[in-house]
Amino acid sequence: MSDTESTPKPAKKPGTSIEKRQKARRKFLQSVGLTVGMVGISMLGYLPVANARQHRLRPPGALNEADFLSSCIKCGQCVQVCPVQAIKLADLTDGFGVGVPYIDARQQACDFSCDAVQCILACPTGALTYHKPDFLGIRDGAPLAAAPILKAKEKDAEPTLNLKERIGVARLAEPAACLAVQGKGLKGTARTGNFHGKLRYMDVDRWKPIPVNDHPYDLPLCDLCVRECPVKGAIELRPLKAEDGSTRMTPVVLEPCVGCGVCEMVCPAEPAAIVVDAQAVWKEAAR
Repeated sequence: MSDTESTPKPAKKPGTSIEKRQKARRKFLQSVGLTVGMVGISMLGYLPVANARQHRLRPPGALNEADFLSSCIKCGQCVQVCPVQAIKLADLTDGFGVGVPYIDARQQACDFSCDAVQCILACPTGALTYHKPDFLGIRDGAPLAAAPILKAKEKDAEPTLNLKERIGVARLAEPAACLAVQGKGLKGTARTGNFHGKLRYMDVDRWKPIPVNDHPYDLPLCDLCVRECPVKGAIELRPLKAEDGSTRMTPVVLEPCVGCGVCEMVCPAEPAAIVVDAQAVWKEAAR
């Protein structure tokens, strides 16, 4: 017998194959993790592109969207002067206008508590303006037929707001959810839960907005969108024939609507029965 045949082969370690499988599994999981991470990062890059298509409600006096985005320097001065903190600054998920001011009317509408539209006065670039330059176009239906009359200033020598164009138009989006259309009243606060929106109530204090949830109602028929609208003649309740033949009331938005969003904020329905379409114009809303 040769030495080769007589020499015993080294015993195979039982853990070798297990270690190889575990190592291969770790490499696979790492590859999957890297792939998912890269896809996630790519999607984050796409979010601004996707969300840029969504119209945001801009502060009063805002230029048309493209002009507004190119003029705003994101200084935040309009945010600082707003008495109800209605103006927020957009973050990464809000499209290309990161840091640009906007209003989320459902959370906090512009109720013109400042009387003079302080955000326009504070804007250093003209992105918010009382008077749009002649070389900038005006969309059909955006100009207001007359200067809006502010209910809070109706008895003043100068009751109007110095606004030439609307920032949006209110619309009854869910008629079936509207309490007025249902013939229902409202007892209690307009909004429930963890809601922090504020509003100026003339019967409480003209100059100090208070939380909406601190102001209860006892109404036989809900008319909050009309009652709390800060602009005179912007919305009213009109008779509506129901399917059962009875007469109900429904909110009707009128031309003086500036798109402030108060009606959306105070609507007790969840989600709101009435909403503001940002950058909408009167002709579109009236069709």
